[in-house]
Amino acid sequence: MATERTANVTWRGTLLEGEGTIESVGSGAFGPLDVTWSSRAEDPAGRTSPEELIAAAHAACFSMALSHGLAQADTPADSLETSATVTFVPGTGITSVALRVRGNVPGIDDATFVDRAEAAKAGCPVSTALAGVPEITLDAALA
Repeated sequence: MATERTANVTWRGTLLEGEGTIESVGSGAFGPLDVTWSSRAEDPAGRTSPEELIAAAHAACFSMALSHGLAQADTPADSLETSATVTFVPGTGITSVALRVRGNVPGIDDATFVDRAEAAKAGCPVSTALAGVPEITLDAALA
């Protein structure tokens, strides 16, 4: 079954001097969130950016994919701590994503954990949506 997710944004002004608000998301989980060019390319100063939201989405999706892969292999994780860092270069775009995960997974060795993490990175829907990003790296280890 397909699902659809929505977000509503209002932008006022030009790119460099303007400002926007992520007014709401369909789930009601967050909003409003302020966004400006400077929050994207310079100092966030309490505002978000599209890249920060992509980082959150990628970290969450990857964690879910890895959790599923570990459970399917009868080695469920007690916990996974994942971060994603999205690098944005003005005029170029997103140039890299760095995923970092530390897992507490009983009954698994480091090499197997890294293999499962690589598979999760490759199969995560957000990773595949970001296929045009020149570099997506993974630093995976047991805690």
